[in-house]
Amino acid sequence: MTALKDISRLNGFTIKQVADQAGIPYTTLTSAATRPIEHWNPVLKVAVANVLNISINEFENSMNGRIMSPFIKWVGGKRQLLPELVKYLPHGFNKYYEPFVGGGALFLRITPKEAVINDYNEELVNVWKVVRDDLSNLLSLLKGHQDNDSKDYYLNVRSVDRDGRIINMTNTERAARFIYLNKAGYNGLWRVNSNGQNNVPYGSHKKLNLLSPSLENISNYLNNNNIKLLTGDFEKSVVDAKKDDFVYFDPPYIPVNQTSKFTNYTKNGFGLVQQQQLRDLAINLASRGVSVMLSNSDTSLVHNLYANKIFRIHHVKAMRYVNSNIAKRGKVGEVIITTY
Repeated sequence: MTALKDISRLNGFTIKQVADQAGIPYTTLTSAATRPIEHWNPVLKVAVANVLNISINEFENSMNGRIMSPFIKWVGGKRQLLPELVKYLPHGFNKYYEPFVGGGALFLRITPKEAVINDYNEELVNVWKVVRDDLSNLLSLLKGHQDNDSKDYYLNVRSVDRDGRIINMTNTERAARFIYLNKAGYNGLWRVNSNGQNNVPYGSHKKLNLLSPSLENISNYLNNNNIKLLTGDFEKSVVDAKKDDFVYFDPPYIPVNQTSKFTNYTKNGFGLVQQQQLRDLAINLASRGVSVMLSNSDTSLVHNLYANKIFRIHHVKAMRYVNSNIAKRGKVGEVIITTY
């Protein structure tokens, strides 16, 4: 049943929600999930694939262990929003661009054959590169972190960007550290201070699983397709985008209120000036025939920023679990903005 759980979660659902939307008794679906996909009733298979908005072939491949889901938990990650994002994808496109890739939920969902993915967070992009180039050694290091996990161990690993040890670490060691801190830290958060130092406290967890089965599939995918990995400015990452290409922008969201402070993914931050630059870039890309989709919080400031008639604003709800106040976690209003 693990495969069906992972596929459902990747597309923003629980198994119970899939059963409800497919009109299938929950016990029937969970029972089927214990059997090989080849033994499923064809009608059941079609119903589930339709809810997940994937082809029968994609569903069968995923159930047979060829699923690719994010290997890190990322603030603002798009797993919960995936069904809505997929709904608003352009009907067809050539090259895919994602300048704020983060955990890459949408990127891994659509698996384009040609893409440019980028993030300003150098440590994050290094992880993607190591997954592609040095997976075996990465898995070995992750196993070590997993076996040694404790609060004291975590704080020692976290402190390497304070005492200078990080300078002598290989790219693979830094990637393993990043994944470990992301998974073992409070609420799966990656946050840095103005000096670029991770300052997330140790999180409470019973068991840590760093050896995601998706890692091997993602590594193979990155190596067997034309995927370019960049680190840097979001504007520069789309400079080559042409007519009929597709760009998805998932920037740090505009805060819903002034007390929202969990936005420091990089030491440079992302403020109103950058949000305006992003809006102007979207207009420029659309004028060149590029299909553009953006996501952001559902606030009056966002509506004002994207008041140009070239934009279509779609209102959606998504579950959000990263908030300093547990009572404020839950469904929040977001917008998906398209130029097509």
